[in-house]
Amino acid sequence: MSILKQNNISVFDELFNAFPSNFGSTIPSGYPTAAVNIHETTDAFHLELNAPGRNKEDFAINVDKGLLTISFEKKETNEEKNYKTIRKEFTYKSFKRTFSIDENINADGIQARYENGVLKLLLPKKEEVKSAPKQIAIN
Repeated sequence: MSILKQNNISVFDELFNAFPSNFGSTIPSGYPTAAVNIHETTDAFHLELNAPGRNKEDFAINVDKGLLTISFEKKETNEEKNYKTIRKEFTYKSFKRTFSIDENINADGIQARYENGVLKLLLPKKEEVKSAPKQIAIN
């Protein structure tokens, strides 16, 4: 059973069938995507989303009905400038990634931080999932 799924596709399938990474391409919803790494430890899943040059205020992370949605939209500000831009290559396209999370994730305990261009999410497992293997003695 897969703990994390993206758009109803298991993370395993996504990682191996969508190789190479599709950063900047679009998914069926029409949004550009950002590359994601997912790691598992005994206590949690760690999701890392590659999003350099962004501001943490421009991200939105929501959990609703078993779906974890991470989206980014650059909030444009109209400011007075006393200069003319000759060339502009910096772009900030919006994107959206959605993952299905099952009942083994403690949705209330999800934490996020943005550092060095990577949005990092901690998705803790519920206590019953963390139980360690137990050796059974034979009498």
